[in-house]
Amino acid sequence: MKFRFNTHYNTIAAYVVMVFAVCLALVAVVFRFSTLTGYVHRFFSVIAPITWGVVIAYLSTPLLNFFEKYLKKWINRKKEHNKLIRVISIFLCMSILILSIVGIVYAVIPEITSSMKNIFTLLPDYLSNLQKYLSNLFNSFIQDNPEMGEKLTKTFTNMQDMLLGLADEFSPKLDSLLDKDGVVANVTSSAYAFLIALKDFCLGVFVSIYLLYSKEMFLAQIKKLVHALFSKRHCEHIFRIASRTNYTFMHFFSGKALDSLIMGMLCFIILTILKMPYVLLISILVGVTNMVPFFGPIIGAVPSGLLILLSEPDRTLTFVIFIILLQQFDGNILGPKILGNSLGLSPFWIMFAIFLGGGMFNFVGMIAFVPLFAVLYAFVRDSVNQRLSQKHLPVSSDAYMAPGMVSRELPKQKTPEVKTDIPEKTEEKQNDSADSNGN
Repeated sequence: MKFRFNTHYNTIAAYVVMVFAVCLALVAVVFRFSTLTGYVHRFFSVIAPITWGVVIAYLSTPLLNFFEKYLKKWINRKKEHNKLIRVISIFLCMSILILSIVGIVYAVIPEITSSMKNIFTLLPDYLSNLQKYLSNLFNSFIQDNPEMGEKLTKTFTNMQDMLLGLADEFSPKLDSLLDKDGVVANVTSSAYAFLIALKDFCLGVFVSIYLLYSKEMFLAQIKKLVHALFSKRHCEHIFRIASRTNYTFMHFFSGKALDSLIMGMLCFIILTILKMPYVLLISILVGVTNMVPFFGPIIGAVPSGLLILLSEPDRTLTFVIFIILLQQFDGNILGPKILGNSLGLSPFWIMFAIFLGGGMFNFVGMIAFVPLFAVLYAFVRDSVNQRLSQKHLPVSSDAYMAPGMVSRELPKQKTPEVKTDIPEKTEEKQNDSADSNGN
């Protein structure tokens, strides 16, 4: 007996198997969630060097293109030497990266560590000066309300004890970092994790060199794979998404990095002129936190202001006014000049992206989720506008702000009258000629 397959029943069986597989996967996720997350964490830890390499290569691509553009004018005068230009450009990019890291390690980190140690050492004096300053400022209020004054004094004493306890806990760690053999002699779990991350970063640098050298080949292979898996219409859609994502991310990160660098330098110069304490530490804090849109100035200004308040309370108001003016300059002049309106997001959606990214991936998520959400928002907006146009509905949001129902159809435009080149009297002449021929 010959067995014949029924296409209809084969399709049903395939759907049953797919549904069973999905249900089995959901059960595994629910009951073995910790095991699954462990495997995911293990996977990402294994490919960490590849991740670092992709990130470094992606961020170094604009600098690589810049070097290649100007080297071609000097080297390719008589004959093309594209491979030589690529090697020299990669060498220059990696040299700038390594020199920047070495400069930060040898110049900035010891200064920051020394400033933090100085803060912890002089913290009792700072708290005493702050208490005297607040007592003199609210002297009349305390005299009129002695009970409230006692409560404030007790609260301040408890805060002082807590801060001094934290200082006593972290001061030995800073001392060990400042020692010659401190890092090697005091290897802890956090130090081990740092060494692992450093190893992954160094391997990532080598991976990025290979990616940058053959970036055209890797991009061609990705396009080849996309064309093999998807139809032509879907390929165009995927490439359009990739192009917009690349433009948004690159424009945002490069512009924001330049903006933060200028802000940090301006902060350092002006604070040096004003003779503020902890100039380098505050400038780095302001520059780094400025990478976060919208909330960056607040994140950097609050701890900096508290630091000034502890060290020199009389100059806190001056510092606050300076930070407000600096951030107004960045928000109204410098930022729009560099970035423009590359995100196309309202402040509400920027806050939403920052909260979502910060809650999931901390500080890195606060930065990366803003351009990612901008890309998603742009595609959702384009899709909605396209569907509205197909339904003959208005695309502008202002049309939906008026009360009542929105018209199902757009107002029809008047079709312009088609003018002919034949003059009006031609028809009369033709009728007259016809009558004369008939007679």
